[in-house]
Amino acid sequence: MEWDWSFALGILPILLRGLEITVLATLLGAIAAAVIGMVFAILRLAPNRAVSRTTTAVVSFIRGTPLLVQLYFVFYVLPDIGIRMPALAAGVLVLGVHYATYAAEVYRTGIENVPRGQWEAAKACNLNAQQMWQHVILPEAVPPMLPALANYLISMFKETPLLSAITVLELMNEAKIIANTDYRYLEPMTLVGVLFLCISLVAVVGVRLLEKRFPALGH
Repeated sequence: MEWDWSFALGILPILLRGLEITVLATLLGAIAAAVIGMVFAILRLAPNRAVSRTTTAVVSFIRGTPLLVQLYFVFYVLPDIGIRMPALAAGVLVLGVHYATYAAEVYRTGIENVPRGQWEAAKACNLNAQQMWQHVILPEAVPPMLPALANYLISMFKETPLLSAITVLELMNEAKIIANTDYRYLEPMTLVGVLFLCISLVAVVGVRLLEKRFPALGH
């Protein structure tokens, strides 16, 4: 099969529309992962053993379950018990919760790396818990986390093709529809690879800049 430039250029707008959904799902999933991951991290560090152990068990279960299985469960199984949501919302939720378990570990490590003196200084200043986290702990813990969190963002972007399994019209799903309709796989699949590569390379450059700007986590 020879490359057909006219066909490739004709399908490019459709693939770019799918790329928009892919990027949107990644960004929304990243926001969800950042927020939920922080909740997981704080609960795992809670002094109450029941809370910390339960959270650890939940995080381990989610991390140990394939993302594709989680997508199928949320989109196809939950409706049987009356919980329904649009495909994109289900995909974003699953991506967010799944990657929150990895973000939680990054948060936990970053928080534990805050010098003990900072905690003691915050207490000596009579700061309440909210003020301590907001003004002392997180400002010092978050910057070294950014390169690691950015790497997970890239991983999430690369896994968005799995959303095609639950009918989200992201980049890969659009390419499959084109390929199955026109019986041409070379152009759509090649363009998908090129588009993913371009976005990933830009993201990698961003991560390198973050690594230069902030010290590595744990150093």
